[in-house]
Amino acid sequence: MPIEIHWIRDDESLARQCAEWQSLPYVAIDTEFMRVDTFYPIAGLVQVGDGTRAWLIDPLTIKQWQPLAELLENPTLIKVVHACSEDLEVLLRLTGSLPAPLFDTQLAAAYLNLGFSMGYSRLVQAVLNIELPKGETRSDWLQRPLSETQISYAAEDAVHLAEVFEKLRPQLSDEKFAWVLEDGAELVAQLRREVDPYELYRDAKLAWKLSRAQLAVLRELCAWREHEARARDLPRNRIVREHALWPLAKTQPDNLQALAKIEDMHPRTVRQDGDFLLKLIKQAGSVGPDQWPPAVPEPLPIEAAAVLKQLRAIGQAEGERLGIAPEVMLRKKTLEALLKSGYPDGPYQLPESLRGWRRERMGQALLDCLASAGEQP
Repeated sequence: MPIEIHWIRDDESLARQCAEWQSLPYVAIDTEFMRVDTFYPIAGLVQVGDGTRAWLIDPLTIKQWQPLAELLENPTLIKVVHACSEDLEVLLRLTGSLPAPLFDTQLAAAYLNLGFSMGYSRLVQAVLNIELPKGETRSDWLQRPLSETQISYAAEDAVHLAEVFEKLRPQLSDEKFAWVLEDGAELVAQLRREVDPYELYRDAKLAWKLSRAQLAVLRELCAWREHEARARDLPRNRIVREHALWPLAKTQPDNLQALAKIEDMHPRTVRQDGDFLLKLIKQAGSVGPDQWPPAVPEPLPIEAAAVLKQLRAIGQAEGERLGIAPEVMLRKKTLEALLKSGYPDGPYQLPESLRGWRRERMGQALLDCLASAGEQP
């Protein structure tokens, strides 16, 4: 059965259609975008589906996005998405708003134990028994006119996403449905949280191997790279490659020849920003101990793996009991943060990343597990 496709190419049509969507219980939203040589995604298409029809919104011709922003923020209208982290970036960039409440079908599939991190095609096959054509994801979504294949692909995504929601929603208990929405809200909150560029050095590769004086240099390099990537709208690695950051902070070159010899240093970076980088390194390397950042904790030792396994087992057992894919229960990063808070002798603190129902259901069990592990000879 052919899909009914409607184009929205002007502000008036978008406002009129958004007003109609406001009264629906849900809409399915997908985006197509390009992100090859830019920091920010460039929207090529926004698709909206209601289960029978697809609307294709052309971001190259729309100027006034306020009606869609209001739709995204409507607390009574569920926004259905799939594996949405980049879609959220696109919507935020276009409208200044983020969708809430948010129902991610990839998360819902995990809560129903259909699979973890399921790709869209696989989920549509599993839930609707429809085999989608091989994707147009790598095609040029900024070209106009779009090809018939692109249009069909985009419309099918929007319609089938709504159909998947209608199949999955009745299978979720009210409790699990609330948890899916809670996780969706957390995805939105993560994007809203402003990451301080001067804290990025803590996540840089091998940062724990550097002295506090060297970390002062790494901190400045990471912050500068982030600011420049955003200002120039270029990928971070086009400013300074990831693997060059640590040797830069470690060796602190003081001339262009030494800079060019740094591992993974691109000649373009030396040409464009070499002189500035040398000044930045010299300045950051000369600050006093009172301005050095705190040391970055070392990775957990190999002996901690056994305790980590015990902690993971708590999530797996709870997931089995609830019929939820075990991978969605307790994230590895969360368990590592918990362990690092007091390893090896405690006391331990539940990390901020353990929130909501997971904290309520498993927080005390995790602490009890660590207490008993500490008592063992």
